[in-house]
Amino acid sequence: MKKLNKLKWVVAIAAAFFVGTTFNSKVSAATVNNDYALNSNQGSPLRTSNNVIIAHATAVYAPAKNVATYEKRAWYDVGAYVQYIVGDGGKIYRVGAEGYQAWGAGSWANANAPVQIELAQTYDQAEFRKDYVTYVNLLRSSAIKYGIPTDVDSSAWRGVKSHLWITNHVWGDHTDPYGYLASHGITKAQFAHDVKYGFSSSGNNVNPTPTPTPKASKPTNKKASHGSIKYRVHTKEDGWLPWVHKGDKNDIVNGVAGIKGHTIDGVQIVYTTPKGEIYQQAYYRSSQTTQRTGYLGTCADNDSVAGYDNFAGMLGEPLDRLQIHINNYSKY
Repeated sequence: MKKLNKLKWVVAIAAAFFVGTTFNSKVSAATVNNDYALNSNQGSPLRTSNNVIIAHATAVYAPAKNVATYEKRAWYDVGAYVQYIVGDGGKIYRVGAEGYQAWGAGSWANANAPVQIELAQTYDQAEFRKDYVTYVNLLRSSAIKYGIPTDVDSSAWRGVKSHLWITNHVWGDHTDPYGYLASHGITKAQFAHDVKYGFSSSGNNVNPTPTPTPKASKPTNKKASHGSIKYRVHTKEDGWLPWVHKGDKNDIVNGVAGIKGHTIDGVQIVYTTPKGEIYQQAYYRSSQTTQRTGYLGTCADNDSVAGYDNFAGMLGEPLDRLQIHINNYSKY
């Protein structure tokens, strides 16, 4: 169980939840049992941003129905519940409402995940196989439904994320679902492949053989020593400011980015390669912020890094630091 959000919500929880009124509904061609769904006056009334789908495992060897019953009964007292629990031979039990915050992996994850899914644990290999196929397809279909990439645990801050990824990049101490998956012979690479491609209605892999990735030789270092660069910043007070084309700290109007006393929370950088030279670009590592540790993803000024080409930083969170280098490949 994901007892991570320990905050007791001292709010009047309004009737802002949508829960299906019929006994059964369809999610990715699988039947959903709504017997344990929270009522309209239960659960968080806060809507989510649609950035991640979170993959959990329950950490207890118990039927999925029992887990759903517990979350339905104790959601407020223990501060923990998710939208779906998969188990009991491929069944899906709904607890929380999609698109509203669940309490499964801490405040950032809860606010950015329209769907969080628990995988109930079993020792039975045949039962696991049915559970796994349903779990993978539900993760995948949920991501597609909300316009979220189906990549698992990539460096981007959008996609399907394990609870381990949340622990490593945001907050927490959980490592699921990988320990449980490994106990049934599923590696991280296999899990990522399966979510990427999904399973057919027969339970077979749509793309059963992952294409091996050839070992790449290290690119020749072509570090830049000249050329031109432009940059601009986003501040909490002003939004995006004009591009700056030079660096001169003594010229606070045209030589620096930002406004004294205003809070920078985003950066964009573009490098122009001199004519006739090997093409290079600005690679800049998304900054740490005052709200989180560790760098975010790597940005590239030619839109070559999916999910990280708009800007570095997290709007609303003051920047703490930034890294940049000019080269023909990223060293980050």
